[in-house]
Amino acid sequence: MSNAKEIKNRIDSVKDTQKITNAMYLIASTKLRKARSDMLRTDPYFETLKGEIQRLFSTIDHIDSKFFLREGMDDTGEDFSRPGKYALLIITADKGLAGAYNQNVIKEVQKILELHNDCDLYVVGEYGREYFESRGFEIEKSFLYTAQNPNMDRAREISSLLIEQYVEGKYKKVFLVYTDFGNGLDPTAQANRMLPLHRSHFENDEEKKTVHSGNDFEYFPSKKDVLEHIIPNYITGYIYSALVDSYCSEQNARMMAMDRATQNAQDILDRLNLEYNHVRQSAITQEIIEVSAGAKSLRMSKDKNRN
Repeated sequence: MSNAKEIKNRIDSVKDTQKITNAMYLIASTKLRKARSDMLRTDPYFETLKGEIQRLFSTIDHIDSKFFLREGMDDTGEDFSRPGKYALLIITADKGLAGAYNQNVIKEVQKILELHNDCDLYVVGEYGREYFESRGFEIEKSFLYTAQNPNMDRAREISSLLIEQYVEGKYKKVFLVYTDFGNGLDPTAQANRMLPLHRSHFENDEEKKTVHSGNDFEYFPSKKDVLEHIIPNYITGYIYSALVDSYCSEQNARMMAMDRATQNAQDILDRLNLEYNHVRQSAITQEIIEVSAGAKSLRMSKDKNRN
């Protein structure tokens, strides 16, 4: 059993660690609130873009666009066994200490690579870069800015590069692997196809009821040209949303991890304090026994001398 000084030193060490985990929890919660606020300010613009695309589709029976699957092609599920080169845009964090956040994204990437190994990787986040490079994967493009500060300029840079490569025919499909924050209760890592799109992404029976017919608008030079101009902006918004969603999910995961770490530290402190009290009580009891034994021995010695 450790002595009282060793236990006291460990208690002090755990308390210092607990202060750090609690501070990281507070920092993560502040960053999460700010990121959500930034996203809420940009959501209306991209929702309006989506609404205009829906309006266009309400007046177009047939669409022939490089950004969309050909008319009649099924979009009920993704078949990764289909030939052709894929591009994977992977969004991870710059560091760990966020529970299973990074590993869940990497697992989604591994699922795709197991089914379709002809993929180029485009990585955001230092954790993802280090993971894939350490395992011999060649990263086509590593966006060397931090994942801690998602903004529109970076989303536009990423979308411009991927759209250019796709339009030139380098890739058959472009996927985005990120963590969807959702309502914040259960963020989920997922892989979504960004390109080519399917008109079903913009057609919904409920939404059709709220979208104008579009016949009162004149599109110049043509509906197709307007659509071809809107889609790159929509892709930029989609990537920006994914960057912010991933960032929010990271901070949420870090909050939960630090909260658990703080609670675990408290459980350790409770056990150490109990152990410390037992050791201290044992030392006090031992001292009392020694004093009592000494007093008894002294009395016996005095009695013996009297006799």
